[in-house]
Amino acid sequence: MKASLLVIDDDVENCNKIESHLENSGYQVYTASNGNLGLEVLTQQKIDLVLCDLVLSKYISEPDASADDVLYRIKQSYPQVPVLVVSDTKSINLVAKALQAGADGFIVKPIVDAVILEHLIQHNLDQVNLEKQNLEYQNHLESVNAELRKRLDELNSDQQAGRQVQLRMLPNPLKTAQLEISHSIKPSLILSGDFVDYFPLDDQHYAFYLADVAGHGASSAFVTVLLKNLTYRLKRNLKRGSSSDLFQPVSVLERMNQELLDTGCSKHLTIVYGVFNITSRQLNYSIGGHLPMPILYSHSESEGKGKAEYLIGKGMPVGLFNDARYNDYIIKLPEYFSLSVFSDGVLELISQPTLALKEQYLLNLIEQEEGNHQRIIQALSLDSDHSFQDDVALLTVVGV
Repeated sequence: MKASLLVIDDDVENCNKIESHLENSGYQVYTASNGNLGLEVLTQQKIDLVLCDLVLSKYISEPDASADDVLYRIKQSYPQVPVLVVSDTKSINLVAKALQAGADGFIVKPIVDAVILEHLIQHNLDQVNLEKQNLEYQNHLESVNAELRKRLDELNSDQQAGRQVQLRMLPNPLKTAQLEISHSIKPSLILSGDFVDYFPLDDQHYAFYLADVAGHGASSAFVTVLLKNLTYRLKRNLKRGSSSDLFQPVSVLERMNQELLDTGCSKHLTIVYGVFNITSRQLNYSIGGHLPMPILYSHSESEGKGKAEYLIGKGMPVGLFNDARYNDYIIKLPEYFSLSVFSDGVLELISQPTLALKEQYLLNLIEQEEGNHQRIIQALSLDSDHSFQDDVALLTVVGV
C-alpha cells in the first residue's frame, strides 16, 4: 500500500470512480458522503491525504471557516494531512478562498484524466514525507548538538579540573639570600604543554628545568604530570641516599627520555635542566633540543650597563630516540646575574621575519629590561588577556 486516502464526496458515482482508480494504483481508500462522516474516519483511521468536495467544505455559506467548516476542522486537528479540494470551473473564486484557508491544492471535476489526480496526490504525499524527513533531521541535529554541547561542557569541566591540578604542581616562587626563582606560563588552551619546576637539592644546590612538550592540550599536559612524578621520585631517592641523579643534568635528561619512550604515548619535549651551586657561583646544565637557548644577563656595579648573551649547548629532544645523547655544560656565574629561560612559544610573539632576528630581539629585550622577570612579562604582554597560538613560558633565576 502506498498510502491511506480519504475521499469526502456526496456524488456517489464520482466517489466510486475515484475510489476504484486509486485502489487500482495501490492506495488504501476510505470514503465519506459528508463532512461529519469524513471527520469520524479521520479519528478512526490513519489518513495520509484527504480529497474533499468543495461544496461540502461549506465555503459557500461560511467563508470565515467556522467550527463546522470541514476544511478548517481538518487543518486544526490534523495540520500534517494535506487536503485537496475538488471543484468545477464555476467555483474558481471559492477555490482561491480554500487555498488561502489552508487547502494544499485543487483539481477540477469531472476528473477526466485520473493520472493527473494521482500525480497531484503523490506530489503532496512526497511533500509531506519531505517535511517529515526535514523535521526528523532537524530533531536529530538538535539532539546531536545538545549531546555535543553536553560533551563539550564535560570536556571543559575536565580541562578546568586538569588545569587546577597542573597549577598545583607548579612551584611557588623561591627566594633565598643568594637566589630568586620565579616563573610565568601562558597557555594557548586551558591546559599547557609548558612546565617548569625548581627546588633545593641541599643547602648549596638548587635545581630547575623548563620543559616544552610538543603539541597542545590534554595529551601534552599529561606529559607534564609524568615529569613532575619523575622529579618527585628522584627527590625521594636523593633523600634516601639511593640516587644522586638530580645533581647530574645529563642523567636527568636520560631518565626523562627513557621514561617518556616507555610510555609509548608518541610525545616528545624540549628541555633545559640546570643545577646552581650558590657557594661556588657555578651553573651545571644540559640541553634537550631546546630553542631559544637560555639568556644570561650579567652586570657589575662598577660597569653599570649589563650585557645579555645566549648560553651555549646542544642536545637531542627528549622522548624521540632510544640512543639520544646529552652533554654537560658548566659556567662560572658573575656576582650579579639573571638567567631567562623561555619556551619556543615566545618566538611566535616576535614579529621579526627570521629566527636570527627574533633571537636578537630577545637579547635586546633582556638588556633593556635588565633581566627583570615582571618587566619582561609586561613587555611581551604575557600578563594580558590575549589568546596565544602556542604556550609561552618564562623561568627567571636571579643571583643576588
